[in-house]
Amino acid sequence: MTETKEYDVVILGAGSGGYACAMRGAQLGLSVALIEGDKVGGTCLHRGCIPTKALLHAAEVADEMRESASIGVKGSFDGIDMTALNSYKNSVIDKMYKGLTGLIDGRGIDTITGWGRLVGPNTVEVGGQHITGKNIVLATGSYSKTIGQRITNRVITSEKALSMDVVPNSVVVLGGGVIGCEFASVWASYGAQVTIIEGLDRLVPNEDAAISKMLERQFRKRKIAFKTKTMFDRVEEDESGVHVFTQDGKQYDAEYLLIAIGRGPSTANLGYEEQGITIDRGFVITNERLHTGVGNIYAVGDIVPGVQLAHRGFLQGLFVAEEIAGLNPKVIDENLIPKVTFCNPEIASVGLTQEKAEEKYGKENVETAEFNLAGNGKSQMLGTQGFVKIVREKDGPIVGFHAIGARMGEHVGEGMLMTAWEAFPEDFDGLIHAHPTQNESIGEALLALAGKPLHTHN
Repeated sequence: MTETKEYDVVILGAGSGGYACAMRGAQLGLSVALIEGDKVGGTCLHRGCIPTKALLHAAEVADEMRESASIGVKGSFDGIDMTALNSYKNSVIDKMYKGLTGLIDGRGIDTITGWGRLVGPNTVEVGGQHITGKNIVLATGSYSKTIGQRITNRVITSEKALSMDVVPNSVVVLGGGVIGCEFASVWASYGAQVTIIEGLDRLVPNEDAAISKMLERQFRKRKIAFKTKTMFDRVEEDESGVHVFTQDGKQYDAEYLLIAIGRGPSTANLGYEEQGITIDRGFVITNERLHTGVGNIYAVGDIVPGVQLAHRGFLQGLFVAEEIAGLNPKVIDENLIPKVTFCNPEIASVGLTQEKAEEKYGKENVETAEFNLAGNGKSQMLGTQGFVKIVREKDGPIVGFHAIGARMGEHVGEGMLMTAWEAFPEDFDGLIHAHPTQNESIGEALLALAGKPLHTHN
């Protein structure tokens, strides 16, 4: 085997967490090797966030075309050209991929193509070659869970769903979380009949209960069927499509079954356990500083327990690079990771739900305010329904921000800041949100929470 130079940092996996760590490390003067068996950018860029949002943008345009006559614009929705749509989607990915690889090359990072395996506390093996580093960062990402089902042309995961060349007539979506609701929303906009099957008692169960209630109301209006508190039993497949059976004895027939029950950590057969790293249900266990407890080995992204979001992995990558460089970065508060579900209507949240806040502080010590988008001019122009909800500790700081409605994901940044900076509603005295914007809805919710609502009732 050929020995190579020792790097300051060797990173296994070039998804959001891995490449962020590599770029920040190089910026801080560290020598970096970035190992990737597929393409730099990982699931997010090639098989997740970016292609999904391209399809969702097309869905938004399709919905607007259907409704254009209501605002005096003549037009019609004549269907989806999947060849052209996939070309558009791939062009977005290609541009971002070229930009990312250019940035990485420009930082002097050595990108090593191949599937790596941890073979020592400071060594990764790639195609028979040993790559050694003073520090190792594990960033091997995640895969779509299949609950033991055989993946076929009709029983699919999100990867297949992103590359389909036809619009399905009907789909059963197993899972009513982020991935399931996004794909259900896309296909409904494209003209498919969609049924979601969710085992828990509501859609998007990790969101505030009021958000789930509004989403369910809007999905009913859009003719998206869903069955909550319903457990999957089995699926049968024949020439006509799939036949999905649930444990309550019901049967649901469709062309396709999308399994969207979440993602599992990609850690199997990579040598982690052999090096003494603690693995729990496939996840790499770290301390709050993302250290594994073995040598100088760190882990970031979807393989670390917590919300599996690209921007969380990105933030963790930055953190670990700065940790290795001796900058002693601030420990990441997982409660302050913003979340957006890009279905129609969009969901944006950060911090504690009302339920979680009441668990933490006591029901009598929590205050909330909601502002309905019916009172927001820009939202009326967009024809959207929804609300902004802010949660605070009574007479204390804001601890949660939750919003639902068209394009509300674009406003989660302010929600993150008010929550992370422990702002009081009264801190916004003397500040104003521009008119006419959807952003005003946040200002109205803040006024209500401060006890001086203008466009809402006490």
